[in-house]
Amino acid sequence: MSRASTPLMQQYREIKDRHQDAILFFRMGDFYEMFYEDAETASRALGLTLTSRNNGGATEVPLAGVPVKAAGEYLRRLVQQGFRVAICEQTEDPKHAKGIVRREVIETITPGAAFADDLLDGSRNNYLCAVHSAGDRTGIAAADLSTGEFRLIVCHTQDVDAVMARLTPREILTRRDSGSAVRRLPDDGALVTEREAWEFDAELASSEIARQFGIASIEGLGIGEGDMPAVAAAGALIRYMRELQPGGVPHLSRPVVERPGGSMPLDEMTRRNLELIESLRGGESGGTLLSVLDRTLTPMGSRLLRQWILTPLTEKTAIDARLDCVELFARDPIGREAVRDALDGVRDIERLGSKAAAGRGTPRDLRALGDSVGRLPALHDALAKLAGPNGIEGGPLGPLMQKWDGCAEIAADITTAIVERPPIAMGEESCIREGVDSSLDEWRSLRDGGKDAIAKIQLEERTRTGINSLKVGYNRVFGYFIEVTNSNSHLVPADYQRRQTLTGAERYVTPALKEHEEKVLNAAERIEQRERELFEALRRKVGLQIRRLQCAAQITAELDVLASLAEVAEREGYTRPSVTSGFDLKIAAGRHPVVERMMPREKFIPNDIRLPENARMIILTGPNMSGKSTILRQTGLIVLMAQIGSFVPAASAEIGIVDRLFTRVGASDNLVRGQSTFMVEMSETSAILHTATEKSLVLLDEIGRGTSTYDGVSIAWSVSEYLHDHVKCKTVFATHYHELTQLPDELVSACNYSVEVKEVGEEVLFLHRLVAGGADRSYGIEVGRLAGLPPVVLERARKLLALFEGEEIVSALGGTGKKGSRVSAQGSGDQLTLFGSAPNPLVEDLKKMEPEKMTPIEALALLDRLVSRARQG
Repeated sequence: MSRASTPLMQQYREIKDRHQDAILFFRMGDFYEMFYEDAETASRALGLTLTSRNNGGATEVPLAGVPVKAAGEYLRRLVQQGFRVAICEQTEDPKHAKGIVRREVIETITPGAAFADDLLDGSRNNYLCAVHSAGDRTGIAAADLSTGEFRLIVCHTQDVDAVMARLTPREILTRRDSGSAVRRLPDDGALVTEREAWEFDAELASSEIARQFGIASIEGLGIGEGDMPAVAAAGALIRYMRELQPGGVPHLSRPVVERPGGSMPLDEMTRRNLELIESLRGGESGGTLLSVLDRTLTPMGSRLLRQWILTPLTEKTAIDARLDCVELFARDPIGREAVRDALDGVRDIERLGSKAAAGRGTPRDLRALGDSVGRLPALHDALAKLAGPNGIEGGPLGPLMQKWDGCAEIAADITTAIVERPPIAMGEESCIREGVDSSLDEWRSLRDGGKDAIAKIQLEERTRTGINSLKVGYNRVFGYFIEVTNSNSHLVPADYQRRQTLTGAERYVTPALKEHEEKVLNAAERIEQRERELFEALRRKVGLQIRRLQCAAQITAELDVLASLAEVAEREGYTRPSVTSGFDLKIAAGRHPVVERMMPREKFIPNDIRLPENARMIILTGPNMSGKSTILRQTGLIVLMAQIGSFVPAASAEIGIVDRLFTRVGASDNLVRGQSTFMVEMSETSAILHTATEKSLVLLDEIGRGTSTYDGVSIAWSVSEYLHDHVKCKTVFATHYHELTQLPDELVSACNYSVEVKEVGEEVLFLHRLVAGGADRSYGIEVGRLAGLPPVVLERARKLLALFEGEEIVSALGGTGKKGSRVSAQGSGDQLTLFGSAPNPLVEDLKKMEPEKMTPIEALALLDRLVSRARQG
């Protein structure tokens, strides 16, 4: 890069040197220009034409640009690809600039730091996180710049992945010298930003936090000594946010501190297998628990419901408090509908308020905020009727409504000042109502009166000249003009001054027209300037009330979620669970909330599940397609729904609170990490065995199926024993290894259950009903028939099955066990049993006998001896 350059390029380089890790959008008039490497990168990422700009002399600089008005779409595409973009604006009017126009970077946009609607998803938070590990504890600081939400989370290091899976941050800060504390970041698609180690110093971080919130000590925020790992992360996060937002982050709310024990961590495996927020088929449009429960009416409510699903509670008091609120809404459909009517039309108060506080809200944003807050009194009135004679404060909603703030004067300030349908940006149309400011009204009158005067001039000039086709017009280049056709040019007075020649006409100007033009244009400029001043003053005033707006948004979101859960409960026939601090889990007529939504209600077969302490392990067997996996998942979902405070799809449910929920269903690999399906299965099983406690619920399906039969049975048996004898948690273990049905003979708290089938001739009916006792067949061939396997394959499979079950496969096939036979010696011989495959002495004796040479008496005596030996074992 040549150092000899124009003053403009010198200015560009000085700014770029301070933002080397970002693509610099350099404002030049109506375009954002990019130079050098930024231009080349942007041209590839956005498909822009790469041109060049002269940099003095013979030097040519690569150049690419985007229009300012269309910048939003280009920004979205760059940010989605993981780029940082620094927005460099002209900070002085070019008309008044002496030399080069002053420019400054006003913000840096990254995947984790965005305000624009087209960069955000209204139904989920956009978290920027910092992670700091200290021994066996890890601190996570999470901020959503678009809403102002700020969380300090302290967790066991082994639970970091579960917390990050819940937050799904778009960007993560880590210490440069220690590497990432989050092992799965590359798979999650988050942008990883490394920062210097000193930025994670806890003492410096304490000062940063105190300065951000204007307090003397962080103890005033309820932060204790045990929270220091999260404090260290928060210090780095705040410092980084100030770099991205030079104007500061005044809308950042006081931190919510989360400590281990108050909620249930959900690992990625369980979140995926239960299809909580994302379907196994991919995407979030349907087939998930979120899609079933989300009947929220506001963006804040949708985001909060997502958080609740991913953060089940583990404290009985908190769960019961939510269930009481849901019950209040559920038992009064009319009152609930009134509340939902009041919520309908409330926009994203949280994000709109944050835009105002950060000085980013447009006139349309501000009016939407005012209209939304203006609906809160109607919401309060509807809640008052729902609560009944005891009032809101005396019912389940009391603790929530004690913080109620309708922000009525904020709504009044906005709706009084901003027109009902304001423009997106300043200067396009009027955004301030008439009567708000006297000077603005005077200039508007002058402007509009000036237009009337132009019309009057047109009439006077027609009369004076006798040219009836004479027109007075305006364009931006020539200003106001009088247009006369060429056929009337001989009637033009001497005081007309020619301004422009057209093909069939001439345009003129007069001294009177010039005078009025100056008055009108001056008034228009003053109107735009005054409107901008009034709007920005109002936006600052509203922004100063951000704490009140955030509180109102949080209460509104919670009411929205509670009403949504009640709405779903009534529509789907859910019941209130009984949540206890005991061990037992009892579900009567439980249903899968997603599966039953996708099929006619009368076709779904409910099932009971009982896991008392003396029968805490179920060995679940049954055919393929019988519904074992559905039973596992619905059990997990019912427990999770109860612990987020939702009614559940069951006739009744007693839920002993679980501290962890583990669900391992199905097979998957991870080729990126070089892990096979079986390796992934073993890794996930290992995590369960190391993490589960006596209060956990473990739901396992087909453990050990990815390896040889002997290995698989051995692993499945051993895992079951360990969960029963050492962990002692509630367990449902679904398997096709029928050898495991022997476990209840060995384990005092294990029992067999199977999913019932009915054979009608050669047909098999899957009844999807859970019954006591183990299954002795898997009916895999029947499933193959339903899947459309060729009849010849099915017939051959039946014969082979009969031979395998008869323990005579080698001899019956005439095989010798040598290479080239259908079944080699390695794949034949004795029945596969758990306790070995040594030859049976009775069978060996029978092989040596020659019954055709025996007399009846000898044969009878031999049979008696064999029976005696068999009875003796």
